Amino acid sequence: MKKIHFNDIQIRNKLLLIYMFSVFLPIILTNIIFYIDTTNNVREQKMKDYELALEQMATGFRQGVEDAAGIASVLYSDAYIYQLLNKYYDKTVDFILAYNNNFRDINKYTPIYSSVDSIQLYTDNPTVITAGGIHYIDKDIKNSYWYSMSSTYRKNFPVLTRNKSDEGLLDEFVIVRELDSSDSVTFEKIMMIHLNNRFVRQAFENVTFEGDVYLIDNLGVIQYTTNPILNVANELTKFEDVKIDGDSQVLEEEYQLQYLDDWKLIGVIPKENLVTEVRNSFHSMIYLALWNFVIPTLFILYIAGNIHLRLNTIVKQMRKVKNQHFEVIEGKSYKDEIGVLTSEFNRMTRKIKDLINDVYIVRIQKQELELEKKDAQLKALQSQINPHFLFNVLETIRMRSVLKDEIETAEIIKYLAQLLRTSISWEEDWVTIKKELQLSAAFLEIQQYRFGDKMEYDIQIDKTIENKYIPKMVIIPFVENASIHGIEPLKGKGKITISISSTEEKITCIISDNGMGMEEEKYQKISRSLEEEEVIGKNIGIRNVAQRLRMYYGDQYELTIVSKKEYGTTITLVLPNERRAEM
Repeated sequence: MKKIHFNDIQIRNKLLLIYMFSVFLPIILTNIIFYIDTTNNVREQKMKDYELALEQMATGFRQGVEDAAGIASVLYSDAYIYQLLNKYYDKTVDFILAYNNNFRDINKYTPIYSSVDSIQLYTDNPTVITAGGIHYIDKDIKNSYWYSMSSTYRKNFPVLTRNKSDEGLLDEFVIVRELDSSDSVTFEKIMMIHLNNRFVRQAFENVTFEGDVYLIDNLGVIQYTTNPILNVANELTKFEDVKIDGDSQVLEEEYQLQYLDDWKLIGVIPKENLVTEVRNSFHSMIYLALWNFVIPTLFILYIAGNIHLRLNTIVKQMRKVKNQHFEVIEGKSYKDEIGVLTSEFNRMTRKIKDLINDVYIVRIQKQELELEKKDAQLKALQSQINPHFLFNVLETIRMRSVLKDEIETAEIIKYLAQLLRTSISWEEDWVTIKKELQLSAAFLEIQQYRFGDKMEYDIQIDKTIENKYIPKMVIIPFVENASIHGIEPLKGKGKITISISSTEEKITCIISDNGMGMEEEKYQKISRSLEEEEVIGKNIGIRNVAQRLRMYYGDQYELTIVSKKEYGTTITLVLPNERRAEM
């Protein structure tokens, strides 16, 4: 199976991939993570709010019960109340007097505590009149729910239980406390404090708690609930018999009081209540995700299609150019990258067409004529002068000078012949440093012959590198410039120094003179001209050397010129020390 490279995919599809992986998928993933995190955060916050609300309900109900239990404790220690119910009255008028003195202020506590509705006393004393808040303990009372449920503990401490209301419903909460602490008493005496029904409803109807509340006694019986389905006023229902959805959250608050020992306040919250707010925004998130997908997708399809069409147009025209059909792309010029590419393609097409039609053919014909002309001139010169004839003539003149004892003239002719032979014959490109310096010395001897005492020269070389090879005639052009342009115009005596030294990696050649020198602008211009490719115009000699060195060494050589007006010029040439002498 052929492996597909990313660069093989069309730009339109690349843009879609970029959009999918860089925009759409991150947005979808971000929305999902945001939804999950938001759901969890809302659930946790809701649970905290529900726990706080349940705690507030439990605290409010407990406070009301504690207030009632506190009243019961006060009345329990009241000796007058105890004596009122425990005394045997011979006459009815005696009870009435005792009632007026000891019982009328018993309800003074009810206005103080909003949780208390009324206070009633129960006794089996037959001499007590059962009226005005005092009731006789008969058989019905003993069979009542509150009497039986409080019988075990009411002698020790107040007991919270329920009592039937006037409507016959078991929906009243009462605190029951027996006034006798032992069984060896004459008459049974019980105190009952009724809790205000409105207080109970307010305590358990918290609008911030979005669920059902169950008040469970120590036997697991539901004593109160906000669940409208259950009717705990007519029948006793255990909490374990209530059907609760498994996804619902159950919160619990336990009471640690004597009269509420092992009682619990349980809150049941349906699952949907925990994430209702998040679910309400779910549709908005879906619509937003669709908006983030559909609209950008259509837009990027349009952009990608436009780019694809324009690039295809350029490609088609380029294929035509391959077949020498130089046609421009018609249409409006745009300023984006593709528009610039189109404009440049049109310009290139026109330029190529113009070059082919107007310049290229003419230049070829002209160059052919020039080559033919130069070839004819070269052949004519070669036919006119034979270099060997010149060497033979110079040798004849030198020998005649020797025979006539004109030794100086003979030496100059020998140097001249050496220069001409080296310049005309180019059989090899590389020579030893020793041979190159011999040629430079020959030129300097001729110049010294011309100017006499006006010029002197000095050649210094490390003997260990005489047989190192360097390109032919790379030193003499600088020696010639030093002689002609530096020393010759000088009024006084001039000197040219050639110094060659080496290291393991470099050969350094320094040609210096104390001649006329140059202004900084001029020698800087010459230095810049050494970087040019074509060897035309002025300074052909040294520019030819620079070009040849660039050809041989690339950028591994250094050629610097330093000159100062009236002080002379120094040429520094640094070459790689890599070519060995041939043995």
